[in-house]
This record gives sequence, C-alpha cells and structure tokens, in this order.
Amino acid sequence: MEIKLYDIVGKFAENKDLAREIRTNKILPALEKNDKVILDFGNIEATTQSFIHALISDIIRKKNIDVLKNIYFKNCNITVKKIITIVTEYMQDSS
Repeated sequence: MEIKLYDIVGKFAENKDLAREIRTNKILPALEKNDKVILDFGNIEATTQSFIHALISDIIRKKNIDVLKNIYFKNCNITVKKIITIVTEYMQDSS
C-alpha cells in the first residue's frame, strides 16, 4: 500500500493528529494484512520530529523495530531523512 502523504498533509508535515489518523487508519491495517507500506514524502519540504514520532513510533513500540522492514520511506529529501533517522534511532535505543 502506498500512502502519498502530500495529498493528506501538504508540503509541511507537522500535524500530529493527521499522523495519528494515518497510522491508525492506513498503516496499521495494512501491516496487519502483512502488506508492505510505502510512505511517499514526495513534494513534502519538511516535517517535524513530533509528526514522524506520531506516525511510526507507536507501531515500532507495539510490533518491534523489525516492523520497519515492511515500511518504506519514499521520495524523502535530506531534511525529512534526518528526522526519520532521529526517530527510528531513538525508538531502537529505547526498545
């Protein structure tokens, strides 16, 4: 399943409530069906750490860090990549 985040959040991904909705209504159901999830960050200029945290940290906490083998981050610019790395490394350290 591919989720085009720009269509939902616009060019600045900062709304934690939207991140939570995406996680609950799209990402988790896909993972429960053993689908791969592609998070397409195309056209997103920046994101906040809290958005990424709301998007994926609960999934990692519940399913283990190995769940990231089924989640792909697509079309990320350098800023977005850095934020995703910070959050995933933090979750790995806190596991």
